[in-house]
Amino acid sequence: MSRRKVAVIGSNSFSGSDFIDLLLEDEGSEVIGISRSAEKSPLFLPYKRHIRPKFKFHQLDLNLHMPEIIALLDAFEPEYVVNFAAQSEVASSWERPEQWFQTNVVALARLTNALRTRSYLRRYVHISSPEVYGTCSGRVTESAGLNPSTPYAASKAAADLFLFTLVKHFGFPLVMIRSTNVYGAHQQLHKIIPRSVVYLKLRKPIELHGGGVAVKSYIHIRDVSRGEFAAMERGEAGAIYHLSPSDGCAVRDIVRMVCDLVGRHFEEAAVTAGERPGQDAAYVIDSTLARTTLGWAPRVALAEGLREVVDWIESDWSAIRTLPHDYVHKP
Repeated sequence: MSRRKVAVIGSNSFSGSDFIDLLLEDEGSEVIGISRSAEKSPLFLPYKRHIRPKFKFHQLDLNLHMPEIIALLDAFEPEYVVNFAAQSEVASSWERPEQWFQTNVVALARLTNALRTRSYLRRYVHISSPEVYGTCSGRVTESAGLNPSTPYAASKAAADLFLFTLVKHFGFPLVMIRSTNVYGAHQQLHKIIPRSVVYLKLRKPIELHGGGVAVKSYIHIRDVSRGEFAAMERGEAGAIYHLSPSDGCAVRDIVRMVCDLVGRHFEEAAVTAGERPGQDAAYVIDSTLARTTLGWAPRVALAEGLREVVDWIESDWSAIRTLPHDYVHKP
């Protein structure tokens, strides 16, 4: 039986590495990973637990090595290209917005304009973001207008618009994913859920921008990976799919749940910090389309997923405590 051939770009990212982990659980997949940095340790790459004859990693940068990336894809001839690569940290995008546009728009345009002529490509799965909508309130479906509030969101919106011009004029086999706030074990330590656990263990105050009243829709990474896999195989070309839980939750309430799991009082652990520029009030989007057409639904309850993150940090604390816990920008 022939194997499904998948190229994952941005394979060292939290979402990309979990997607590879899911693919490698399936005997029918042969996978290559492409990322600008060297492979991380198993602490942040769950797929390293597999015996990996079906996976090969290539350290290549979309901004520096595009000819090499295209040559690699042409040699491998993947049916599916799944692209997680992006400059994604929101707050830092105000400092050097041109870097976000270089990676998220210019490099993306070079990649996909080349891929549109490749006959081996059955589906290009692009990981977008609900931040392209700005504040999400009410019933936000895939047809909502774009109203980005930050340079990061604007760069993602520009990329999305370009991709749909390829669909319109060339029938490019695009499937687009917009998922809400992912979390889980192996996530970058500067993200709010793992950072909260780390800071509680270090007895450092957890800063909540704007008091943590912004509403997010936290969804376990494996639920998102399952949705991406379903969209890759069964999604309609040219479609956007939202992957999200049914309800949102204020950031401060998430931190409160983490405090309860660790046995600390929220009022003693959290402090209010200034709000970030462009912070949207809510990210709550409607995922009816994925649920009805792909048969997808989240499986991991929030309490269960938060406990998993706490257990991961507890079990690997000797390594985690020595690592940087704040975001470090890589241009």
